[in-house]
Amino acid sequence: MSSKSLGILYGVLGVVLFSSKAVMVKLAYRYDVDTLDLLLFRMLFSLPFYILILFLIRKKSSKAKISPKDYAWLALFGFVGYYLASYFDFEGLNYIKAGLERIILFVYPTIVVFLSWLIFRQKITKVQGIAILITYVGVLITFWDELDVSGNEVLLGGFLVLLSAITYASYLVGSGWLIPKFGVLRFTCYAMIISTLCIAIHYLLAGSWEFMDYSWQVYAYGLAMAVFATLIPSFLVSAAIERLGANNFSILGSLGPISTILLAFVFLDEKLTYWQLIGMLVVIFGVTYLSIQGKKRAKG
Repeated sequence: MSSKSLGILYGVLGVVLFSSKAVMVKLAYRYDVDTLDLLLFRMLFSLPFYILILFLIRKKSSKAKISPKDYAWLALFGFVGYYLASYFDFEGLNYIKAGLERIILFVYPTIVVFLSWLIFRQKITKVQGIAILITYVGVLITFWDELDVSGNEVLLGGFLVLLSAITYASYLVGSGWLIPKFGVLRFTCYAMIISTLCIAIHYLLAGSWEFMDYSWQVYAYGLAMAVFATLIPSFLVSAAIERLGANNFSILGSLGPISTILLAFVFLDEKLTYWQLIGMLVVIFGVTYLSIQGKKRAKG
């Protein structure tokens, strides 16, 4: 399997696992858990794994020269990508459905492409443009019935999730050029540890200090999010970005909303209509088009 094919496989798996987070958050909210508490559980439960991985790879030094400025950028993107983006997303899910959260969060591919052009002057290719168009049409079809934004709470939730999309896109763009310097494992571990520290500081300043008073289900969801919606997909996404670049990976993110709709239908009883099924097929076609055209360009 080629490096690009592996990148697409890693990207799809990472996106699907990450998309399960919204459903787990909504399930945990049924037990009246505080947003900051739940976010703290997610990061603290995953922290030992990242520390262990750093310990295991401690003798593998990076071939690239890493400057203090690179570490500063890594700290910034860890703060933005896995702290701010997660916090805005968790807060937004207090007000909107998991399905609507994904369609708003899905604007991040266009933000990634725009930031890549603005900062690095990366040209938007014809293949990327067509793939983005196809997948956006599919997402619009899929979520046509979900775009009811009446009510202040829904507007607030949508705005918070939009902030999450912007901060996550910034992380993707920044990580695209830092990952080759640090390596996938080391970069991901550092970024997640930094974000955990940020959340811990936030909790010290504004936490409810009731994190020991919840039912066992809350901690179970926290652990599940840590392993299946944070730890595993964070490495898959970093590996995909390394092989595909931030622009191409961002287009694979179109599978996220589709995965969330299916999971929300199964676990949250959120409706799944015929239009949503049609939209899913269009999105899958868009991602497949990107994959096939990418392989042709690689062979050519």
